[in-house]
Formats: sequence, structure tokens, C-alpha cells
Amino acid sequence: MRTRRTLLAMTLASVGLAATLAVPAPEPASAEPGAVTWSDDFNGPAGSAPDGNKWRRDIGGGGWGNNEQQYYTNSTSNAALDGNGNLVITARRENPANYQCHYGYCQYTSARLLTSGTFSQAYGRFEARMKLPRGQGIWPAFWMLGGGNWPDGGEIDIMENIGREPGTVHGTIHGPGYSGAEGIGAAYTLPNGQSFADGFHTFTVDWAPDSITWYVDGNQYSRKTPADLGGDRWVFDHPFFIIMNVAVGGYWPGYPDGSTQFPQQMVVDYVRVQAWNNSGGGGGSRLIGSASNRCIDVPGANPADGSQLQIWDCNGTAAQQWSFPGDGTIRALGKCMDVAGAATTNGTNVQLATCNGNAAQQFVLSSAGDLVNPRANKCVDVRDRVTTNGGKLQIWDCTGATNQKWRRG
Repeated sequence: MRTRRTLLAMTLASVGLAATLAVPAPEPASAEPGAVTWSDDFNGPAGSAPDGNKWRRDIGGGGWGNNEQQYYTNSTSNAALDGNGNLVITARRENPANYQCHYGYCQYTSARLLTSGTFSQAYGRFEARMKLPRGQGIWPAFWMLGGGNWPDGGEIDIMENIGREPGTVHGTIHGPGYSGAEGIGAAYTLPNGQSFADGFHTFTVDWAPDSITWYVDGNQYSRKTPADLGGDRWVFDHPFFIIMNVAVGGYWPGYPDGSTQFPQQMVVDYVRVQAWNNSGGGGGSRLIGSASNRCIDVPGANPADGSQLQIWDCNGTAAQQWSFPGDGTIRALGKCMDVAGAATTNGTNVQLATCNGNAAQQFVLSSAGDLVNPRANKCVDVRDRVTTNGGKLQIWDCTGATNQKWRRG
């Protein structure tokens, strides 16, 4: 959200930031959404609270870094199911419990729901179908944070609307060097003077390792890549969690006036997350070495667990097609890229193995071209800097050398 959050400690305290590996990217790749990895359709009795196994609440009235006026509660008066398959977040002009805000006696209540501690994911399609509130000073948002100290962890605003612009939504990213009021983003305006409060609309981002693309009702209106950052760091290479809220007032939207009617409601039909490029074995992308211009390859037609990966002439076979299902793994032929024995020492083989959820099977392809196992904090490396067919892969301290640089192709 704009006019940034210097008071994010309540949201971020329990969320660790994965290693941020940054700077300019290779040519952008399109996100390819796959299997649903997380969703909420908000089915349940009218008046019941959102699923506590999926959603946490932020509580308080400290202004949230934006001089917002509401007090966020955990009451079903502010966030509850409607019995018709929707979640309703309601902003009210009230103070039923003598809440104190940063400006004194609170004038408004609302709710802010988040998946910090329950769900996070790197890459994929993140989408919600919503009907937005209306009115001067009303500020609904559907967004994501990457944890750690803001803005180093990054922020992806999938949808923000301010009441004085009833037909316009904004999609924005924020990170180190581009964390100010504007961030880097774009706006989408409905045609023919329509308002987002008049009906349901879908708000979507497709997030790939080197691009983020925004849609409203399936219409693409913005795409950002590391090239748009002007040399600032691209920090969108680790898991983010989801937030939905309705703020009242703030530096950017302004404040309610005599025209603002209460209560105001954001009605959410569903929130859905899909994996990125979740194609199982084959059908994915090549991983091409910068030094050799050869592909990461699985040797043999029917590789057993423990088959050491190699580089080979790119040939389009399934042994060179790698998918990124959004859970941190990189897969080919139905198995996972793996650090042998879960070791963390230089020279350990990089192999193919049955997927098991172990940290040895977690990899991040950074925008700088480093393919890193975060547990070992080491890069996938071609042994002895070999550039010919059959060069074997290992992990090694990240040096920035070309035998450790990879791109999707």
C-alpha cells in the first residue's frame, strides 16, 4: 500500500526473510500457472469467523505507517462469512470498546486478514474475486509481503483502490530504493465510468522469477521486470504471504468527509493461489549455463535416485525440461533437483532424487542468475569450470563466476 508502512512490526515479527539475491535479470519469462496450492472459498455459516487455520488478524490503531484512522479488530463485526460463500470485511464508524488510536479516541473499526504464519509461496498466480467498497477516504487492498525488514523483503500490491477513484485500481511493487509513495506500478480504469463497487471483479498477478504481471478481469494492464528498477534491487525471489484489508483514511486516500457513508464493505468471493509452471516431469523450461551455453541435463533414459546432474547440448528432451511448482523445488521427470546427502559442503553433488520436502531440495534462481540452495547458502556450480558435454554439477561457495550462472530458456 502506498505512503509506506513504517509500523509493520506487528505483521512482520514472525516472518523470516529468505536470502535476497538480486540485481539485473535475464530476459523475462512468462508465468505459467498450474495446480492450485492454496485457496479459500469462504463457505460457512453466516456470521462465522474466517478460517483461523488460514487467516490471522492484525490488531490495533497505530496508523500503520500511513496515518490511517481505523482500529483493526478481531471481531466478526468487522470480518465474517455471509453464508453465501463470501467473506465480508466491514469498515464501521464506531468505537464499541473504547479503542485508542494514534490520534486519540478511535473513530472507525475495520479488519486486516493475513496468511503470515499459515501460508506463503514464491511465484505463481495469486487471484481474488471481490466487490469493493466506495466512498471518500475508504482504502481496500489485496496485497503481499515478503517478510523481514520492510522494504528489503519486498511488497506486491495486487489491488489497491482509493474511494475518490471509484473506477480505478492500482498494481504496484515496493522494494529497497523504490519504497516511496509511488513505488513502481500502473493503474487500470474500468470503461464507461463503471465503479468497482457495482459488481465483482477479479484481481490477479502472475509472478515469475523475473517478472510480475497484473490483470483485472483477465485483462493485462502492467508488467514489471528487473529492467524497470533502474539499478535498484529486485527482491521478488522468496516466499510472500497474503493480506486483505479495508483501511479508513491515510495520506494517500485522504480522509472521510460528509459524503462518506458507513458501513462500507469489501465482499470477497474467493482467494486462490496456483503454482508457477507446475508441469511435473517435462513441459517446463531449460536451465542454460552462461559459460557453456549448455543445458542442465538428467543423464540416462530412466534415471535412478542419485543420478548426478550434468550439462549437455540443449536438445529439447524431457531430461532438460525443469518445472518450478512454487514450493521451492525444481523438477524434471517427476523428481527433484537435490543436494546429495543434504550436505552443505563445497563439492557435494547436485543430483536428481525423489521429492521429499527436504531443505536439500529447495533452490532459488535469483535475478542475477545464481541458482542457490538456501540451506547450504551455496550455488549450483559446474565442477572444474568444464564447458563441454558431461560437465558435472556440484554446490560451491557463490563466487559470481560464469560457471555458476544460469538462465531460463
